[in-house]
Amino acid sequence: MSNELLSPAEMSEADRLTIAAGPADGIGLMRRAGEAVAAEILKRYHAATHVHVLCGPGNNGGDGYVVARILAASGVGTTIWSSGAPRPESDTALAAAECPIKPRPLSGFDAEPGSIVVDALYGAGLSKPLSGDAGKAVDTVTALHLPVVAVDLPSGVSGTSGDISGRAFRAEVTITFARKKPGHLLLPGRGQCGEIVLADIGIADGIIAQLAVSTFENVPDLWLGDLPVPALDAHKYKRGHVGVFSGGPSATGAARLSALAAARSGAGAVTVLSPGNAMQVNAAHLTSIMLREAGSLEEVQEFLAARHPEALVFGPGLGPKPEVGDFALQLIKALTAEARTSAAASHALAMVLDADAITSLAHQPQALFEAARQPNAPALAVTPHEGEFGRLFADIAGDKTLSKLDRARAAAARANAVIVYKGADTVIAAPNGRAAINSNGAPWLATAGSGDVLSGIIAGLLAQGMPAFEAACAAVWLHAEAGSRFGPGLIAEDLPLALVPVLRELFDARMAGQ
Repeated sequence: MSNELLSPAEMSEADRLTIAAGPADGIGLMRRAGEAVAAEILKRYHAATHVHVLCGPGNNGGDGYVVARILAASGVGTTIWSSGAPRPESDTALAAAECPIKPRPLSGFDAEPGSIVVDALYGAGLSKPLSGDAGKAVDTVTALHLPVVAVDLPSGVSGTSGDISGRAFRAEVTITFARKKPGHLLLPGRGQCGEIVLADIGIADGIIAQLAVSTFENVPDLWLGDLPVPALDAHKYKRGHVGVFSGGPSATGAARLSALAAARSGAGAVTVLSPGNAMQVNAAHLTSIMLREAGSLEEVQEFLAARHPEALVFGPGLGPKPEVGDFALQLIKALTAEARTSAAASHALAMVLDADAITSLAHQPQALFEAARQPNAPALAVTPHEGEFGRLFADIAGDKTLSKLDRARAAAARANAVIVYKGADTVIAAPNGRAAINSNGAPWLATAGSGDVLSGIIAGLLAQGMPAFEAACAAVWLHAEAGSRFGPGLIAEDLPLALVPVLRELFDARMAGQ
């Protein structure tokens, strides 16, 4: 598995453990890293007139000295620009001594059109704004529109958070080693990386396993083994039942989008729970989706007792009103009480809170958090976008020292829920600290109703017995992949059907792996 994301500190520990285990030593890893970068440059940039390698005083700079040595030996015109001398007797000093090119001071950096730049200044190792000579180098490269190859991470981008404090190089390609870092996937850093190439420099999977990493890139390998496959004797209720709450007569579309997405994701039965005054509107638009009047808590409880749904979607189209939040709390408490006292306890009931439910609960967040912590409470998945997150978790959102990854984790722990912190760099976090960063997002998903579809996919997978964290991760990936493949012109109604070819490929891969 190579979907683990390592913080800069974890990457340093992986280096240390690898060196301690042998036979590789520090300079050996550095040489391999430089060789990987040089190979990419020679493969990609045949027409480059000259290569300018910018070297910092640390390990990132050491990689750069190796790159320069190999390029020069291959007949490529190469200049080294140094921001400072390596520490004596360090691996970087040894790499610099092995390189026949005499470095020039970075303060004099200049380049010509047609050349390329290798950014080996700081990578993920910089913890302060890029300034001085390095900042001027960024300005020069930007003004000349020169292609940049970044070693590990574009200098100026935080490997931990993806934040840019001041300036940063914008790379055409970034070569990193062993595993990616959160900063490669979190915005705005992701936009600076260009294409990301993951190079093997001899850090074994067993070394990574020793780190007990809890952050992952959201790719199918993370959850494919939990993707539900219908049994040969399955009937519709064995495949899971989802209930989706509808808004009033003028706000029914969101629930229908969620319901159709739940059905397309594999749920065997889906019921729209409608207030009485919206029954005719919903009935006019539903065919394979069932419909039931459930405008009061008593009617909802009757539905739960009769049909035992495995998952509910609450929020889309309900309106950002305090009474919606009150109803959500009553529903969670009713589900908790039923699980304690009835045969329905065998059903692992889960609930997706989205859209208006999140805003409506923002005036009493503590009540939600307390309800979610009760024994036998339903598993919760909460799916806020940036604004909704700020309303429900105001203090966490306001802490500018936290990355998006940190904020999602803190919110998941507080709410005892899986948090799907939406955006172009969606972060999924579980209460136990596991987290995943999505990397296949597409701008076509920025359309009304897209989030309602996502909630339905999550609920559909939950209803089929997929664990909450894995269900949320799979749904986010599926949703993004379907949108990306559809492309321009996408509207939310297109997404449920666009899931079909993506699901088919995943099922084929799932079955091939058994």
